[in-house]
Amino acid sequence: MIFGLWALLWPVVQASPLVLENDRIRLVIETAGGSFVEFRLKNSHPDVNPFTWQDRGSSGPRPQGHFLCLDRWGQPSERERVQGMPFHGEASRVHWTVQQHTPEKAVLRTNLPLAGLHVQREVILQEAAVLVTEWVTNQNKLGRVYNMVQHPTIGPPFLDETTVVDANARQGFMQSSPLPNPELLVVFWPQAWKDAQPVDMRRLHSDPQPNVVSYVLDEELGWTTALNPSLGLLLGYVWKSADYPWFNAWRHVENGKPAARGLEFGTTGLHQPFSILVKKGTIFGRAIFSYLDAGETVKRQFEMFLAPVSKSVSGVVDMRQQAGDYQFSLRGGGELRVKALLKD
Repeated sequence: MIFGLWALLWPVVQASPLVLENDRIRLVIETAGGSFVEFRLKNSHPDVNPFTWQDRGSSGPRPQGHFLCLDRWGQPSERERVQGMPFHGEASRVHWTVQQHTPEKAVLRTNLPLAGLHVQREVILQEAAVLVTEWVTNQNKLGRVYNMVQHPTIGPPFLDETTVVDANARQGFMQSSPLPNPELLVVFWPQAWKDAQPVDMRRLHSDPQPNVVSYVLDEELGWTTALNPSLGLLLGYVWKSADYPWFNAWRHVENGKPAARGLEFGTTGLHQPFSILVKKGTIFGRAIFSYLDAGETVKRQFEMFLAPVSKSVSGVVDMRQQAGDYQFSLRGGGELRVKALLKD
């Protein structure tokens, strides 16, 4: 008995994957890269995992499912690339150590050697929802700019031509628009443009263009959902806009069929190296990079959930807080209540 308790508390390098589950959901974390690679609703959809996507172009720790972009979102500068900095930063390219592990809670941590950042992550399951809290500490002797973007990525079979993405995003711009002012061609969620024709970003068929479109949030809480109506299964996220003021929609197609959709929320909406971000400063009045002083720690949270819905539901209209719950109004009728886990 003493050995068992000691094993829960003593930091260990956990053989991946790490499994958390309760009577309603199962969550699997791949410690080689720290990604959430499996998320299942056990009673109604045990065979459906939205997080099947993975970066097949590399081995070892690599981006999969829902992964963390840190210390950047997008490409490094050419000189940073030569020094070994990967696309989207190091967080999904390093091993994570398990500090604590019970069936419904885990604490993990990792160090990003090039960025000089330390990350601690607490994951707690409650009902059919998961609260994720992350602390990022600057271990450098000097302050530095950085970005932090959550990169949930859904793949087949949950992702198909019928899958619908909703969000409370507002005005945005396409990453394909020319620098230095890509926001001059303004779009409003869920709309974007291709060749002077409107594109509905809620859906993806055979054409992924525009590939990435970034939008700001105007409400206190940001949210996004992905619904497969033929399965009657909805994946959702809620976060504080003060933590993550941008929503970035990525779409990818292979062999003419949907292969990946990024439901990305983070501290930036411009997919460029830091030199360009610092020169630009803001877009739509929102910062496009963050600053962390020497030795400083910042905390950010998000909630993720799965829910069965009627196959007559075709999406989510809006969300509001009510009596300790998030209440989602569903397109096609009805409402969905989800326990609110975000803390002050």
